[in-house]
Amino acid sequence: MEYSILAAGITMGLASIGAGVGVGILGSKFIEGIARQPELAPFLQGRFFLMMGLTDAVPMIGVGLGMYMLFAL
Repeated sequence: MEYSILAAGITMGLASIGAGVGVGILGSKFIEGIARQPELAPFLQGRFFLMMGLTDAVPMIGVGLGMYMLFAL
């Protein structure tokens, strides 16, 4: 029983860390792209929000699996 709680915590923690790193890298590249070519800002902004949403969807799956391990197993 104790190991399933530990596994759920590690799953949710690593998913959160991965999302933070991914969004940080994505944001820095977005700012870098706008600094290089400011006229492409509206185009890059749409792509940025799309990719940020996809990047945040993966940790939500990890949190869902962690909650499943905590409460259903």
